[in-house]
Amino acid sequence: MTTAPASTMRSLDRAFDVLGVLDDGRQPLRLSEVARRADLHVATAQRILNVLVERGYAAKEEAGYVAGPAALATAHAFLVNNRLSQVALPVLQELAATTSLTASLYVRVALARVLIARVQGRNPLRYQLPIGEKLPLHLGAGKALAAWLPDAELDTLIERTTPFTWISGQQVTADDLAADLRRIKQDGYALSLSERVLNVTAVSAPIHRDDHVLGALSITGTSGELTEDDHARLIGEVRRAADAIAARCP
Repeated sequence: MTTAPASTMRSLDRAFDVLGVLDDGRQPLRLSEVARRADLHVATAQRILNVLVERGYAAKEEAGYVAGPAALATAHAFLVNNRLSQVALPVLQELAATTSLTASLYVRVALARVLIARVQGRNPLRYQLPIGEKLPLHLGAGKALAAWLPDAELDTLIERTTPFTWISGQQVTADDLAADLRRIKQDGYALSLSERVLNVTAVSAPIHRDDHVLGALSITGTSGELTEDDHARLIGEVRRAADAIAARCP
C-alpha cells in the first residue's frame, strides 16, 4: 500500500481547516478572515477556497464565503447511513414520551459535539437546534463526551476553553472544569444547570460500547420542568436509555 506524500497530507489538512472555519461561521467570511482563522497565508486560503467552491463545499456570496450545498449532501449521507442515529431514534422517542422532555443525541467531532437526532418533549423548548448544529464540548451535554477524552485531548480542551463563564454568570476555571469532568466520569452522567442557556437544565449520559464512547444522550427542559426533586429519577432514565442504545449497536 502506497503512502501519500507529506505535501499531499498537508494540503488535505489545510483544506479541512478551511472547511472547519466555514462550518463554524455564523455569517459570510471575507477571504482575510478565513485565512486568519485557518492560520494560512491569504494566497493559500484563496487557492483552497477556489477548489471548495468548484466542488460545491463552499459558496462565494457578496459578503464573503459560506459553506456550500455539497456539505449538506454529505451530512444527509451520514444521517442515512449512520447506524447509531437509526437505532437511537425509537429510544429517544420513548424517552421523550416518558419524561415529557426533549431528548437529543450528540456525537463528538474533534473538540466539539454535533446534534444528530432530536425528539421534542411535550413542551418544546423556546429555542430550536437544527440537526447538524455544532455545540461546545465543555458545556451541557458535551461534558458527557468530554469526560472520556484521552488525556492529551482533555488537556487541550481545558487549555483552550478555560476560563469561561456560564450563561448564569458562574465563572469556571481550569481546575473547576477538570474536577467536574472527573466527577462525571466517576458517576457516569452529567447534570447541567443554566450553563449554555439560562433556566435550562440537562441530564446527559455517554453511550458506551466496549471501550468506545459512541455518543451522548441528553434530556433537556426548563428548570421548572426538571426540578431538583426529579434529578435522581431522570438520571436513571437517561442512563438506562443510553445503555439500551449501546446494546442495539452492532
